[in-house]
Amino acid sequence: MSIEGHSSAPGANEIVEHYCEHRLADGTRCKEWGGWGHSPSPAVPTRWWCWEHFPHKTFEQEQAFRRKLEAAGKIIH
Repeated sequence: MSIEGHSSAPGANEIVEHYCEHRLADGTRCKEWGGWGHSPSPAVPTRWWCWEHFPHKTFEQEQAFRRKLEAAGKIIH
């Protein structure tokens, strides 16, 4: 794969890995991939979460997620 035609701006071609920002009860971070990002404006850096910990889900999305976990035999408290 060629990078011909890609931006030469500093940092433009860097890969940034972002993991879930949620802190567990023991103080460690969740180890899941942070595929769900949110920023209230372009001036604020994006924060990243896994789907389980993403705080901006709608009620319907949250209910569907709970049903999926229950069907898989995982208990939610």
